[in-house]
Amino acid sequence: MPKIIIVEDDPAIAEMLVYHLQDISYETVHFDDGLKAKDYLATSDYDLVVLDIMLPSYNGLDLCKELRALRPTIPIMMLTSLDSEADRVIGLELGADDYLTKPFSMRECQARIKALLRRCELNSQSDSADALTNKQTELFYEELAISDKARRVLLDGSIIELTAREFDLLFYLAQNQQQVYSRSELLDAVWGYAHDGYEHTVNTHINRLRKKLKRSDNKPDFIQTVWAVGYKFLSEEG
Repeated sequence: MPKIIIVEDDPAIAEMLVYHLQDISYETVHFDDGLKAKDYLATSDYDLVVLDIMLPSYNGLDLCKELRALRPTIPIMMLTSLDSEADRVIGLELGADDYLTKPFSMRECQARIKALLRRCELNSQSDSADALTNKQTELFYEELAISDKARRVLLDGSIIELTAREFDLLFYLAQNQQQVYSRSELLDAVWGYAHDGYEHTVNTHINRLRKKLKRSDNKPDFIQTVWAVGYKFLSEEG
């Protein structure tokens, strides 16, 4: 039974989340205060965090940043108000895997949480299978090395810290260097759903990857933008 932590100070939204997540057999723990949640998240076990941005005592963005540094692979879904585009962008840049804009459909919320958990489960199964078979996929491009089994990225010999979603996105693109993917295709393949209104999620993750994988000597970015189409990994032809 997956354990979901809900950090939301609006009683009506929190009650709705708890009810509908328990309805699909998820264990839930609710906090209405950011500071209380911070202590719990640092010391307890859980599978996913639903995190509101505007919280008493401790800002949700700060909590997201600390949580991502503490537990890089834990899925984080942020809740934002309709008019807080800047907060959504900042949340994604700080490491959130996804976001929902209030008001939102509980059916969509359930689907998005299932997709995030399914991605983590598949990663875990892949790691277990690789450990048993000693199977490993390693990709190399110039000074970049990507290890599927270790979920590790090296740039010029230095480890690059990526979130689980950032790694999945990079590995997916790097495996298919000649392929150009639209944002909706990447949402479907990497996030597990397609929704036109959330293509900005892809943009933000691409921007984060580019910053982390920035090369010296003005070399081109590993992830290239194909105008009016989408993105591709830098191929041998450039």
